[in-house]
Amino acid sequence: MNQTTRERLMRVSTATLSTALFKQGLRNQFVQNVTPLAHKGRNMVGPAFTLRYIPAREDINGLEVFRSPDHPQRVAVETCPPGHVMVIDSRKDPRAASAGGILVTRLMKRGVAGIVTDGGLRDSPEIAQLDIPAYHQRPSAPTNLILHQAIAINDPIGCGDVAVFPEDIVVGDGEGVVIIPAHLADAVAEEAARMTMFEDFVTEKVREGRGVIGLYPATDPAVEAEYRAWLGDRTF
Repeated sequence: MNQTTRERLMRVSTATLSTALFKQGLRNQFVQNVTPLAHKGRNMVGPAFTLRYIPAREDINGLEVFRSPDHPQRVAVETCPPGHVMVIDSRKDPRAASAGGILVTRLMKRGVAGIVTDGGLRDSPEIAQLDIPAYHQRPSAPTNLILHQAIAINDPIGCGDVAVFPEDIVVGDGEGVVIIPAHLADAVAEEAARMTMFEDFVTEKVREGRGVIGLYPATDPAVEAEYRAWLGDRTF
């Protein structure tokens, strides 16, 4: 991801990105039923690094598995590259935790850009205080072992009904998380930046008391000239 794209994605909303993706023909990129534990006042942006869980099986997923240095959950935490976002497929099941405070703290200390799960996180009050964006369905105190078995690292997954491939671009804000296919990131970021600039203009006019008909969308030909004058030297 080039720096211009990253900077643009830091400034745009997941709502605007969802519309920009829709213009590319993609309708299902907003991760469902996932919200931030505590919005950090900045966007979460980074390539996806994935972890997949399957249903736990009692004969091979007891407490003793945590002693193994090859346990996929621990390996994922220690190998997720700095600047990436760990995205976890927890089968949309928050009854047991995808991770907890210690592991999320380790991700933060390693420079990981954020964590997203379509399940739950335990120690959620503690995680909410950390300087790392974290998104989940709802708090979940029970250990993941009772329901989830970590099985695959950095494979394609589903998270909140969205397909996530390794290195797809993950963007999170105060509303939720959107997944951008890696090959579309530059085009979507540019379009979203342009849309945001125009919406800033529209918002200013609406706050001045202007009606939206002809303005939003800009079906009145005079609006385009007015917008260009307003835009001046501003850049996307």
